[in-house]
Amino acid sequence: MSEWIPLLMFLVVCLVLLAGYPVAFSLGGTALAFAVLGTATGAFDVAFLHALPNRLFGIMTNQTLMAVPLFVLMGVMLEKSRVAEDLLEGMARLFGRIRGGLGISVTLVGMLLAASTGICGATVVTMGLLSLPTMLKRGYDPKLATGTICATGTLGQIIPPSIALVLIGDVMSTAYQQAQLDMGIFSPKTVSVGDLFVGAMIPGLILVCLYIAWLVVMAWLKPESSPAVTETHHDDDSNKSLLLSLAPPLLLIFAVLGSIMAGIATPTEASAVGAFGAALLALAKGQLSLPRTGEVVRSTTEVTCMVFLILIGASVFSLVFRGFGGDEIIQELFENMPGGVFTATLIVMLVIFALGFILDFIEITFVVVPIVGPVLLAMGLDPIWLGIMIAVNLQTSFLTPPFGFALFYLRGVAPGSVATTDIYKGVAPFIVIQLLLLALMAIWPGIITWLPSQVYQ
Repeated sequence: MSEWIPLLMFLVVCLVLLAGYPVAFSLGGTALAFAVLGTATGAFDVAFLHALPNRLFGIMTNQTLMAVPLFVLMGVMLEKSRVAEDLLEGMARLFGRIRGGLGISVTLVGMLLAASTGICGATVVTMGLLSLPTMLKRGYDPKLATGTICATGTLGQIIPPSIALVLIGDVMSTAYQQAQLDMGIFSPKTVSVGDLFVGAMIPGLILVCLYIAWLVVMAWLKPESSPAVTETHHDDDSNKSLLLSLAPPLLLIFAVLGSIMAGIATPTEASAVGAFGAALLALAKGQLSLPRTGEVVRSTTEVTCMVFLILIGASVFSLVFRGFGGDEIIQELFENMPGGVFTATLIVMLVIFALGFILDFIEITFVVVPIVGPVLLAMGLDPIWLGIMIAVNLQTSFLTPPFGFALFYLRGVAPGSVATTDIYKGVAPFIVIQLLLLALMAIWPGIITWLPSQVYQ
């Protein structure tokens, strides 16, 4: 009977979350309740909780996690400084004359915003407010317009510098070290957030290219779904405007990612460069007023507190889960599966995909990955490959009706004339595209692992 306790813990947490209780307190409270009951029945050794203070202290002093508030600050600062508006206007002038051009513009702007902010929700809401009314006014099919915005908005999940990759990288590093210990290997080798940033570049670019290819196909098959913007003009002034709108975010992206790839800065140090650069951009645009700075700092503090509270609750949960022998149960379950590591990985991906309907990526990263990560890595999976597969999987689940988070974000800012069914139908082709990318990465892992092997050889 005791071997079912860890699985019961996981089920109870999901039920408590569905009931609407705060995530951090649901994780920690459920774990402590099971620990008390387990201690009373002799199924749990309370000595496991002695490690809790060291774990919490390690979280609060983790240098990798210091990148979270700095990347959030960078994203919120750019969101408030009208970078997206200038980008969209410049891209629309460049591509608007061709069928599907406005959709391509939205995709490219979404890619740049994702690489600048790393926050999915902010990108979806920003693009929904700025581009959806324009696309509808220009005669775009509501399904194609909403699907494009939702899909490009979630690029912040995979295109670095992504908050999701920062968190997955930290958890994956711990899981990799645990897997090595479980195998009796004592090695200083680990996986870093920088590894995941580099590994995500090629998949991210492939995804953007596939999105654009779909828009081109739709413009060819159904010209009425994405008409050209006939009055768009293209002259020296528009060239200058496009250059001025593109240069700041591109320079910021180059400063952040370039410093990491060149080995000049760690991801945490690069996040500080990004935050400072975003502040300079806001200052150059005359958007760095005292009230606006207060809004940025307040939003950053709220998001950071949420992330760290969830991480603390998840740490308590994973500690109690291991205390009940949950890691050994999961390992035995995976090893006894027919098909070995392939079946185990497939099951984990399906579970993460399903959980993405009801949980945010932060909860999934902090709860599921520490449980299954060490087991899968001990079975021989590459940690960089596994981390990117999880990130793209979560990105796909955020688009999937009826509970995809990106759909909720867009529904909240879309005009009433756009039906919810249009949003659901619009994202369907992009879900297929993301599943295709997952299949490609599973068949050819080098899509993920090749670039890190070249950069860090």
